[in-house]
Amino acid sequence: MERLDKILANTGRWSRKEAAELIKAGRVTVDGLPALRREDKYPETAQFRVDGEAVSGERLVYLMLNKPAGLVSATDDLREKTVLSLLPEHLRRVGLFPAGRLDKDTVGLLLLTNDGELSHALLSPARHVDKTYLVRVDGVLDEADEDAFREGMELRDGLHCLPAELERRGPGEALVTLREGKYHQVKRMCAARGKPVTFLKRQSFGPLTLDEGLAPGQWRPLTEEEEAALRRAAGRV
Repeated sequence: MERLDKILANTGRWSRKEAAELIKAGRVTVDGLPALRREDKYPETAQFRVDGEAVSGERLVYLMLNKPAGLVSATDDLREKTVLSLLPEHLRRVGLFPAGRLDKDTVGLLLLTNDGELSHALLSPARHVDKTYLVRVDGVLDEADEDAFREGMELRDGLHCLPAELERRGPGEALVTLREGKYHQVKRMCAARGKPVTFLKRQSFGPLTLDEGLAPGQWRPLTEEEEAALRRAAGRV
């Protein structure tokens, strides 16, 4: 049993103060009845609604972040600011972590969640969840580069890369789709072709596509449809 304001705050959509204001305004129902007090306790399996919209009482949170450059994809770091520094305090207390990492200078889509099982499934090498990046390089991309990505590459350091897609968008720009997520993989594959990366932005991760309405550093909760699509991609239907 948990306090109602805490249950609502645990969804990641409201702070405790905002949840209390929703309850006071009569906008919250529990099992079809109006909620009267923020301190009333309920099981997380109860049916919660805010303005008629169903809200899960579970503590699992899923956020889409448009990661800016200059932050590390970690929960804490002694020397660098992390992506969690972009979140309000109440969300930094629910155990969120990045599902996968983006380099410090890489921008774009980053999933933040406290659902370890789903994150593990999405990142499992056996599942081959696609990740698409906008990449700009120093040099001119050509058909030979497309062929090299499509055939799979073995780098000089012994890293074997699965077949990937490189779709040219301009002389030095392309969309790259990977089915794995090895360390610095896009940068290392482009460098192996003699065309070092100058800009890298993740556009999609599995069924999730970056919401271009999010400015760098902004975030939002996933929609119910996006959460369902992630669960399907992770084999958790």
